[in-house]
Amino acid sequence: MPQHKSAKTRLRRNARRKVINTSRTSAIRTAVRAAREAIAKGDVQAAEAQLSKTTSAVQKGVGKGVVKKNTAARTISRLTKALKKTTKAA
Repeated sequence: MPQHKSAKTRLRRNARRKVINTSRTSAIRTAVRAAREAIAKGDVQAAEAQLSKTTSAVQKGVGKGVVKKNTAARTISRLTKALKKTTKAA
C-alpha cells in the first residue's frame, strides 16, 4: 500500500481511469464487431452507416489515448477495404 499522500491519490485516480478506459475500449470493440457483422450481411447502406459510427468511435479513442494511432488507422482501413470488396461484389 502507498504511504505518501500523492501515491494514495495516484492509486485512486488510476482506479477511476481504468474503469473509464475499459469502458471506452469495450465500446470501440463493440462498434467494430457491429461493423463487421453489417458488412458480412451485405447490406451496403447499413454497413456504410455503421462504418461511419465505428470510425468516429475509434478516432475518439485515439483522441482520448485509449487506442494508438496506427492501430486505429489499421482497423479503419481493414473495415473500409472489406466494405469496398462487398460493394464491388454486389
